Amino acid sequence: MYLKMFSRLTALTLRVKYFPTLSTLSSSCRLMVEHDRQNQRFTVTPGSGTGAHECAVLNYRFTGEKEVDLMSTYVPETFRGQGVAALLSQAAMDYLVEENLKAHVSCWYIRKYIEDHPLQHLKDLIIT
Repeated sequence: MYLKMFSRLTALTLRVKYFPTLSTLSSSCRLMVEHDRQNQRFTVTPGSGTGAHECAVLNYRFTGEKEVDLMSTYVPETFRGQGVAALLSQAAMDYLVEENLKAHVSCWYIRKYIEDHPLQHLKDLIIT
């Protein structure tokens, strides 16, 4: 029960504390999502001691004034299976909501994430 409540608080933190450079800790307090608006990507970097090549990335691009294409996610093998791609996807969904954007989804993982989280407000953001 504690974990469930902590996860909800973390999700709420993502929605409330969304600045131009987002830095939010995951529920494990080891991973941080950063939004690099200039390079149009979200990144997660593990704790200290690893190089930049160990960065997980969700790339997007604007296809119109209020439309983006969620193009791809990449998670290094060393951090697969730990919910990193889901964390990136949630940050991207929060960005869409906060900026009132619609999205094309080219990335298979993000499409699966949306299917696995059948919340109407997420489905309303997607251009089919």
